[in-house]
Amino acid sequence: MYEFKEEFKTGIPQIDEEHKKLFEIADRIYELKNEELLHDKYDQIRDILGQLRDYTDTHFRHEEEYMESIGYSHMFMQKVQHDVLRRQMAEWDLDSIDENQDDTIDQILTIVTDWLVDHILGYDKLIGEADAK
Repeated sequence: MYEFKEEFKTGIPQIDEEHKKLFEIADRIYELKNEELLHDKYDQIRDILGQLRDYTDTHFRHEEEYMESIGYSHMFMQKVQHDVLRRQMAEWDLDSIDENQDDTIDQILTIVTDWLVDHILGYDKLIGEADAK
């Protein structure tokens, strides 16, 4: 379902590889959502959330370092958006996941999907365009 396509490429190899990894994590979330034989998904949700938080932090750090290295003029707005997603992920209450597993998976998937599409296409691609000038 989730596939890193040409349209998502920024032209920055490291950033594109990291975005590809984020698509792979999103695909894992999607697969978990559709796993009908697994009734208790709590451990898998926690695992994916941990991986998503860790990898997102690493990716944002790399992306911010890259923007700084090229003197990217819209870096402040990018950092603000990164911080918004970090806060959203930090607010997921791991205790409430067990009671609302399907809702939690849907929420995670919605946030990740919106982020991958809107942020990469609307903002991250601009970093590659600025660097190419």
